[in-house]
Amino acid sequence: MSSVTAEARLIVPQSQQMVGLLGVGDSLLKVVESGFPDVDIHARGNEISMAGPEVEVRMCEQAFAEMLAVLRTGQSLTPDAVERSIAMLRGGHEQPSSVLTANILSTRGRTIRAKTLGQKQYVDAIDRNTVTFGIGPAGTGKTYLAVAKAVQALQRKEVNRIVLTRPAVEAGERLGFLPGTLTEKIDPYLRPLYDALHDMIDPDSIPRLMTSGTIEVAPLAYMRGRTLNDAFIILDEAQNTTPEQMKMFLTRLGFGSTMVVTGDVTQVDLPGGQMSGLRIVEKILGGLEDVAFCRLGAQDVVRHKLVSRIVEAYGRFDEERRPHHRNEHRDPRNR
Repeated sequence: MSSVTAEARLIVPQSQQMVGLLGVGDSLLKVVESGFPDVDIHARGNEISMAGPEVEVRMCEQAFAEMLAVLRTGQSLTPDAVERSIAMLRGGHEQPSSVLTANILSTRGRTIRAKTLGQKQYVDAIDRNTVTFGIGPAGTGKTYLAVAKAVQALQRKEVNRIVLTRPAVEAGERLGFLPGTLTEKIDPYLRPLYDALHDMIDPDSIPRLMTSGTIEVAPLAYMRGRTLNDAFIILDEAQNTTPEQMKMFLTRLGFGSTMVVTGDVTQVDLPGGQMSGLRIVEKILGGLEDVAFCRLGAQDVVRHKLVSRIVEAYGRFDEERRPHHRNEHRDPRNR
């Protein structure tokens, strides 16, 4: 360990907060110790002492202070939340508690919140802009948070309806050629959107809301020719739109509406090497007022820890492979 250059003491005012701060079996304390390996941390009674390199001690002290700020709101801490808080501090964000305690939606006995700085910036962008693009890998909450914001807007009567759509790429959008009723045809492609809705709205009320048109879940092909006023509109899996489909969707925007477009440009499933509308839209709309582009990364993955490591590993693989891939497609005469 580095030589001791600084010390700090934190007095925790209530024994109950001390238990919440350290975690069951000191599980949260162990996370902090892992996050600050160069700091000696000791907890006795209602006091936590820290000693080690000055920068690390100050950051460790701040981490505990931010954890206490979360506990004061009545929210409990988890090891994942503590890890994310430390990551935010190391990334230069001084108040992780402001991210972890910002409620989006309280429903069915649970509260939905942003869990990372990137997610908080994404949610804030949706609040500030008419059209927001959320681009990032699986597990970053792009769709889930967008649906939460849509339900919040509906509950606040900021919109009259929610429209959720995805391109049915595997069916080539030619749903008439598939067997079964319309619902049976589109259900596999729209299931992730239904799953998010079921987390946020009483499942018994969803059929009624869909029958009345308050909530609409439909494939992208069914958006053509419409103007959507006073609606919160989400296009999911947008990497599987062609540039023409992307333009078609964006021009459905009506008065009083909000649009969120989500996708992962590394997971394009378009047939025949077609260009993705999501890949080029920022070149076309970047810098346009009232349009925001938010990029989420492996640090924003909120699934199992291993998912973020998998995302990072694939990212490194793609980066290493890219120069070789380019060389494979060069004209042999120029090699």
